[in-house]
Amino acid sequence: MSPAPRMAVDIGGTFTDLVLETADGDVSLKVPTTPDAPEVAVLEGVGRLLGEAAVAPGAVALVIHGTTLATNALIERKGARTALITTEGFRDSVEIAYEHRFEQYDLYMERPPPLVPRELRLTVPERRAADGEVLLPLDEQAVRDLLPVLQAENIEAVAICFLHSYVDDAHEVRCAEILAQAMPDLAITRSAEVCPEIREYERMSTAIANAYVQPLMAGYLGRLEAGLAAMGLAAPLLMMMSSGGVTTVETARALPIRLVESGPAGGVILARDVAAENGAARALSFDMGGTTAKLTLIDDYRPQHSRSFEVARAYRFLKGSGLPLRIPVIDMVEIGAGGGSIARIDALRRITVGPDSAGADPGPAAYGQGGEAPTVTDADVALGRIDPENFAGGHIALDADAAAGAISRDVAEPLSLPLETAAAGIAEIVDETMANAARVHAVEHGKDVGGRVLIAFGGAAPLHAARLAEKLGIERIVVPAGAGVGSAYGFLRAPIGYEVVRTRLARLAAFDAAMVNDLFAEMQAEAEAVVRLGAPDAPLEALRIAFMRYRGQGHEITVELPERDYGAGDRELLHELFEARYRDLFGRVIPKLEVEILTWTLSLATRRDEIQAAPPTPSIAAPPPSGSRMLFDPLAEAAVEATIHDRTALAPGMRLAGPAVIVEEQTTTVVPAGFAATINSLAQIVIEREGQAA
Repeated sequence: MSPAPRMAVDIGGTFTDLVLETADGDVSLKVPTTPDAPEVAVLEGVGRLLGEAAVAPGAVALVIHGTTLATNALIERKGARTALITTEGFRDSVEIAYEHRFEQYDLYMERPPPLVPRELRLTVPERRAADGEVLLPLDEQAVRDLLPVLQAENIEAVAICFLHSYVDDAHEVRCAEILAQAMPDLAITRSAEVCPEIREYERMSTAIANAYVQPLMAGYLGRLEAGLAAMGLAAPLLMMMSSGGVTTVETARALPIRLVESGPAGGVILARDVAAENGAARALSFDMGGTTAKLTLIDDYRPQHSRSFEVARAYRFLKGSGLPLRIPVIDMVEIGAGGGSIARIDALRRITVGPDSAGADPGPAAYGQGGEAPTVTDADVALGRIDPENFAGGHIALDADAAAGAISRDVAEPLSLPLETAAAGIAEIVDETMANAARVHAVEHGKDVGGRVLIAFGGAAPLHAARLAEKLGIERIVVPAGAGVGSAYGFLRAPIGYEVVRTRLARLAAFDAAMVNDLFAEMQAEAEAVVRLGAPDAPLEALRIAFMRYRGQGHEITVELPERDYGAGDRELLHELFEARYRDLFGRVIPKLEVEILTWTLSLATRRDEIQAAPPTPSIAAPPPSGSRMLFDPLAEAAVEATIHDRTALAPGMRLAGPAVIVEEQTTTVVPAGFAATINSLAQIVIEREGQAA
């Protein structure tokens, strides 16, 4: 029996991408995002996609969805009216933050204001010690006395964050019960539920952010489910998380903060699999869409993960200037370098690009929707990289004259440059911005980018991949099939999973194996209860991580632990694992210093089959090009004639020499002079320098 169709939907800042996977082949689509009502674009795209594939709505077995709605609500401050209830004396912790200046030389530095203003940060008497001992019982009457305030202020959501509740959350639970009984429509977030970890500020910030977006996400998911049901599509709806796993709508409603990087995470899942298919143990995932570019390091076929993330940065790319979130997330660097990133001349008469974007509305000047500022997409049109007649599969007609006019007015004329040179300058700046971000990100993790394989996807990445590779010293690029909607394809490959975290300080010298075994058993049960909602019978695999440090240090490193019960003799093993990881990161260890474990995590996910490398294919002749067009070469500083090839006409084993452009519905791959492209056995485009290509 043929597998039932599955669908993936990824809402980006500019486009909403959809993929329908069927036994007869995949069908994909891009539609402009509708920021004010994201479900409108989704439902329109679903209808078009099913029509093109001639698939009945009732035949779809599963829908997997990722969205930027929670992220945008935090950035644009369009969430619910939220209050905070915390321990008496600690309502300003969220504003005191780290007590440091993230930009020490900026006299006018401004911190992002808290999501909850001071007058809505409420307190009640209660107190626990760091070991969980009750120093002051919860004053339940004080909680009830806050009810008139919440009602008078029209509060829609409340975050509860008591001191040291990650050890024992009984006070938070009781506070939530009192609020729920009196105000049943109130959205309530407990910090010990969303982030049961040490470090009060991050836990409080995460709880507030979750409460802030919870009513918005619940409303959106409800409208989406109703819209899909009205179309006759009754398939289960699963949500992509920032950790790279998929979870249920129920979990997403309770913990929407875990969705903030869901779209980019799907792209990294695709890149991970493509790396394995090409035997690339060291890879660099490159996802460039309409609004941002995302870069992720992949080593031994595994992307890096983190438990910290910042959103809504006041200084967009400066660490410490945003709202910290303690959630499981794939560790990536995200910069404002997408197709819609706006180019301008600064006070020093330099071309700058981004971080602001024209987005979907009005979009680049070439869209003809009222956008006047020149963007990276406009530059790509002017350079001949994009065919205005066939953008987005011909569904969106581009105005090349409008693109040229915007670049001439805002960049070329002020600098007395020819149009093509100004457009090449825009492209060169955005490419260097991405290359520099990749270098810095790698160095911060004790790695390098040279010698990796660049995996390029997203609507704009294949246009810029070759030049980025040149800047990074990368010799090989892979553009997967369906690259223009790569994140949506990644959703279909993602496991159903969930991560649980606990803070339990444990000195390695006094290692308590029974406590650790009990802790992981408790975490396993919690994670499995969530995973089994979406995968009742699938085999599961777990990943255990300990956050370890030398005693006295302020920050920890992640150490992977074996998945089994521990005994007293495992103390030495954990010490060896810590020192090996510490040496990898810092080049040395510190002798005779005690080691401790602060936080423990367990990730549980459906087991995925091992991916085999794509077999080699014999070389065959490529068909004649479908035409040619002039492509501006920044290195030659002149336009060169490039052959045009339809990707659907290229079979495995075919090889093309640059300059060439390979066109498909959702993107275009540029193969510059000095490079050659080969189609591998999985219909992926492998681009290498002429001296390297097979």
